[in-house]
Amino acid sequence: MTVLQNVRIGLQRQLGTSFHFWRSKRSLDQLDDRAMDLLTQVGLTDFADTRTVELAYGRKRALEIATTLAMESELMLLDEPTQGMGHEDVDRVTALIKKVSAGRTILMVEHNMNVIASISDTITVLQRGEVLAEGNYAEVSKNPLVMKAYMGSADVALTGAHT
Repeated sequence: MTVLQNVRIGLQRQLGTSFHFWRSKRSLDQLDDRAMDLLTQVGLTDFADTRTVELAYGRKRALEIATTLAMESELMLLDEPTQGMGHEDVDRVTALIKKVSAGRTILMVEHNMNVIASISDTITVLQRGEVLAEGNYAEVSKNPLVMKAYMGSADVALTGAHT
């Protein structure tokens, strides 16, 4: 499927025709303007007719965000949205997450401290399922328990929230 078609699937719920597979493809054309608007928001307008499988990894993550935005959710859950990306893609996806956070809450698990510092209002540091610290980046990054756990163990996950 193309990038545009993927976003239209998320929008199709609004029509109440999600499971009407026998309908004409033209019945979905009314969703194209909104789908293109979402692609513009995530910087994928030029890729609307590209097959999703052909997208670079960072752009696939942007498409995931566009399809989530199509559902008009107030809460977005992101699991390591920048994992495996090069610096250019990390910066692009970080800026995108910050942009789309307006009017919604983003709950994100992320291990890239630069991403966390630039996006999160509240950070919760977990180790083996237990909360070590919670607060803003300046507070949490100076916490001795966090420093010991983060520098001395791979079992630490940072959960950032932006509201």
